[in-house]
Amino acid sequence: MLKQTLLFSSPVRLSLKNRQLVISPRDEDRIITRPIEDIGFVVIENQMVSVSIPLLNELVSNNVSVIICDAKGMPSSMLMGLDHNATQAESLRYQLDVSEPSRKQAWKQLVEQKIRNQASVLDKLGRGPHNLKIYYSAVLSGDSTNREGIAARQYWLHLFGNSFRREREGFPPNNLLNYGYAILRAATARALIGSGLLPALGLFHRNRYNAFPLADDIMEPYRPYVDEIVFEAAEEGLLNLDKEVKAKLLNLLVTDVKIGQVIRPLSIALTTTSASLLKYYKGEAKKLTLPMFT
Repeated sequence: MLKQTLLFSSPVRLSLKNRQLVISPRDEDRIITRPIEDIGFVVIENQMVSVSIPLLNELVSNNVSVIICDAKGMPSSMLMGLDHNATQAESLRYQLDVSEPSRKQAWKQLVEQKIRNQASVLDKLGRGPHNLKIYYSAVLSGDSTNREGIAARQYWLHLFGNSFRREREGFPPNNLLNYGYAILRAATARALIGSGLLPALGLFHRNRYNAFPLADDIMEPYRPYVDEIVFEAAEEGLLNLDKEVKAKLLNLLVTDVKIGQVIRPLSIALTTTSASLLKYYKGEAKKLTLPMFT
């Protein structure tokens, strides 16, 4: 079932009653309710939102990803549960025991598909001609020759032009990309935890200050879906993170994604990819199930 994404950008009180999320707007008598079981993501943007502890516990127990934004409206933290899967201990053992060659092969698959999807974005948006095929056709185990980085330079050049530099603190549309990737990262972490995997144990990303390196690994081939939304917003001159642009970026979670021969919403596709990673760790599959941008 497709889960709802709730964004709270104005002051409200959020509480729990009868397994319903109760929304009480400030200075108003009315209330709004939403069944917890229908919610997948809660984004708390306004700094004056108040949330009850029982509600947070209920959200976490239902694997709802709670994303909290900073004073600038950028996602800054996530509330994630510690135990969502009945076989989590068993899954963690497989995750810990995976060999280094297997890690490198998994990363190779992720990089290949990321570059393929970047090429498809450029083709769809008419931002060619490009030569990304030579990069995704030459990815080695562990991407030891850094095809990802070399392809990225070409990709951003074609997508946004000569003057664009992909930098976290760079000029727009970097701000839109940052927001979209933060939402994607939260959704990926939620899917991994739902599959019994620990987002802290990465395949390639291993920075000691990074709490979710595995999410950063698995989201790589999904990044182009964010890029397409940001490109279209930039073409419309929408370069500020206002309510309209954030709504567009939150719609990322329901974007159609092709997995094999099946089309499903991105948030559901992430659960398929995460489940395939667990099978890969167990030795039950040699290939990850990854999105194909169309």
